[in-house]
Amino acid sequence: MKTAVLGPAERGEALAQMAERELDVLVVGAGVVGAGTALDAATRGLATGLVEARDWASGTSSRSSKLIHGGLRYLEMLDFALVREALKERGLLTERLAPHLVKPVPFLYPLQHRAWERAYAGSGVLLYDAMSMSRAHGRGMPGHRHLSRSHALRVAPCLRKDALVGALQYYDAQVDDARYVATLVRTAAQYGAHVANRARVVGFLREGERVVGARVHDLEQGGEFEVRARQVVNATGVWTDETQAMVGERGQFHVRASKGIHLVVPKDRIHSTTGLILRTEKSVLFVIPWGRHWIIGTTDTDWDLDKAHPAASSADIDYLLEHVNSVLAVPLTRDDVEGVYAGLRPLLAGESDATSKLSREHTVAHPVPGLVVVAGGKYTTYRVMAEDAVDEAVHGLDQRVGPCVTEEVRLLGAEGYAALWNARARTAARTGVHVVRVEHLLNRYGALAGEVLELIAGDPSLGAPLSGADDYLRAEVVYAASHEGARHLDDVLTRRTRISIETFDRGTQCAAEVAELMAPVLGWDRDQVEREVAHYEKRVEAERESQRQPDDQTADAARLGAPEIVPL
Repeated sequence: MKTAVLGPAERGEALAQMAERELDVLVVGAGVVGAGTALDAATRGLATGLVEARDWASGTSSRSSKLIHGGLRYLEMLDFALVREALKERGLLTERLAPHLVKPVPFLYPLQHRAWERAYAGSGVLLYDAMSMSRAHGRGMPGHRHLSRSHALRVAPCLRKDALVGALQYYDAQVDDARYVATLVRTAAQYGAHVANRARVVGFLREGERVVGARVHDLEQGGEFEVRARQVVNATGVWTDETQAMVGERGQFHVRASKGIHLVVPKDRIHSTTGLILRTEKSVLFVIPWGRHWIIGTTDTDWDLDKAHPAASSADIDYLLEHVNSVLAVPLTRDDVEGVYAGLRPLLAGESDATSKLSREHTVAHPVPGLVVVAGGKYTTYRVMAEDAVDEAVHGLDQRVGPCVTEEVRLLGAEGYAALWNARARTAARTGVHVVRVEHLLNRYGALAGEVLELIAGDPSLGAPLSGADDYLRAEVVYAASHEGARHLDDVLTRRTRISIETFDRGTQCAAEVAELMAPVLGWDRDQVEREVAHYEKRVEAERESQRQPDDQTADAARLGAPEIVPL
């Protein structure tokens, strides 16, 4: 099959196709669950559409801890079914579905008490590994090991000697969450799904009590049109209640938003060869390896303010610094923080007063004929959620539909990745691109790295790194706009790359260069280029201002000082 391309022309064609013919399934929301649902439906042979009001993964699915994990802490809650399910999915992702995007990562758990804690925590990690292997999906993940204090300090010299008496080391996996979703969307399009971002559902179509489609507003070109579908799936995460309200019916459940914030610091600020996991009074805290950086997170607090742009307050940042500094020999300061991001977890409401104790299990419901709602869950188990949502939708279709096949459907870039990785030195010699850059491209695009290298072959200037963000090549910006559906500067700096959190200037230094590279692909004139840059600079300043505020209310007000690039 020809690789799906998500450029401006393809977006227009997808919207036209959705408006012209009745779909079997229309999915609303292109986070990881919505994108996964579109892929599941398309690979069952169903005529499928996917619309997203903003950008792929612009909500929760680009602001996670970047972990694919079984949920070690859920063992302590005795939620064995959830852990078993998540470990199976972790294995599928690392070994078969997306080995180019999902990689093993080590974590060290410092022990602060002698015999009893090692026995208690050790038995939990042993069970964790055993549950992974029992499903035959843990072969690619190293097993855990017990470390003495001296051994632990050799692995993680950053730790204070009095912060541990020993340690456990185990493995989970990590992913660039937004890049994964963009790849998931392209894979769905590869199998025939019509996909469009910046296309907002403003209402549902009804025939009697039945939902028969949606009214969609094209936020880029203007205009409103109807998309008719035999089944509509509401996969809008923390916006589930608002989307459901358009039907005019009371939902069967509610989704509660819990805010989690993360800090990004340079690699040299924490001297360690492994990630860290620390217990806090409320939950757990991770220090996660992230290329030339560390990600530190997360918090877990109730949030009922703006859902599009949850804000991190000064108190949130202080909380994370205080807890991570409790074990570091050289404490971190505010000056060490390159980036800060906040995301909202969609938790099913009504199970507990404390958001940290709400279940991460998901729910699928059919509140009115023609409308399926899927909510809750966690990033790792998105594929299971998607399968359940499509199974529910199929019940409303008067036709025979095949079973879910997504356990076998590799994401774009996965096929041939291992062979290309082995041949990376030859690729570097053939293309003239340094082998380190080839490795970078393979770990972001897998086998599709060849498409980025073709851009460089056609225009060698695209092989240069971006000024002020030299982890990324200029070609990646062009590719994001021409192949991955990036429509605005913010899409590239925040989600197709991670420049917005990986540089101290938050991407403002390279913003003009990135906009200039996007302009020919998207047909921008000089005014639009300047508008994109000005908007991004305002967004960064609003975020910085919010992070100086003492609490959620003042931080939210400061963050809302920057308007949307495309008003909703």
